[in-house]
Amino acid sequence: MTAGEPRRLLLVHAHPDDETLTTGGTIARYVDEGVEVTVVTCTLGEEGEVIGDEWAQLTADRADQLGGYRVLELTRALNALGVAAPWFLGGAGHWRDSGMAGTPAASNPRAWVNADPDEAVGELVAVIRRTRPHVVITYDPVGGYGHPDHIAVHERVTAAVELAGTENYPGAGAPWTPAKVYWTVTERTALEAGVAEIGELPEGWRVPETGELPSVPDDQVSAVVDVRDVLDAKRAAMAAHATQVTVAPGGAQFTLSNSVAQPIFREEHFRLVRGEPGERDDSGRERDLFSGIS
Repeated sequence: MTAGEPRRLLLVHAHPDDETLTTGGTIARYVDEGVEVTVVTCTLGEEGEVIGDEWAQLTADRADQLGGYRVLELTRALNALGVAAPWFLGGAGHWRDSGMAGTPAASNPRAWVNADPDEAVGELVAVIRRTRPHVVITYDPVGGYGHPDHIAVHERVTAAVELAGTENYPGAGAPWTPAKVYWTVTERTALEAGVAEIGELPEGWRVPETGELPSVPDDQVSAVVDVRDVLDAKRAAMAAHATQVTVAPGGAQFTLSNSVAQPIFREEHFRLVRGEPGERDDSGRERDLFSGIS
């Protein structure tokens, strides 16, 4: 980075609410620090399961209007985190939520998993060249918990990062190669500690069983972002995704439509997969995703 140049962060997610659940604190923290943060979402989340009765008829098997409503939820959530507006890859509604593998939604020609790889990667290359991020965040190869859309995001972002700096790659914009790429992950020890702290839960909620929630071994976490100072912003963003997320009274846990309680972490975890690590603490982990970028 040149002197006086703002730091820039790009996050690519599959559906509205993914940005908040896994990286909401990181977004809010870096916005507060003056970083230029861009959040790109690849689908409208049309296949989501709705919590409660108020918006239940918007689902894909009924009015099929959930995607449009989730644009509003995403806008409100990003505003709570300090980001002005959503950015949908290819334009809002260009690709559709694929649902889980084996469902009818996965065979829809417009589904994200069925997107032409060259078109999808080309759109991501254009985003990278336009925003010129120093740091990119996306999913690991299993998409966190195995969702096909998350896996497709991982594969296509990985390809786009490699191609965006290539001089002869077609498309608008000057070549740009991000300095660092991270995967968003959940540290196993942090998850176990968070579950152990769960006390009384709202009626109908339950404590997760061992291994029910995805996590990675501690040695696969190479960076930790402290988000305690922005937890209220993260909780507000989670509450904005009301069709998908419910925050428990007191704000220590949340649940999705499955009513399985999950901890709201005070730190968010990442794995560096491209670029050189910067300054590390005594545990060998970075505490600032921009550390070491000159």
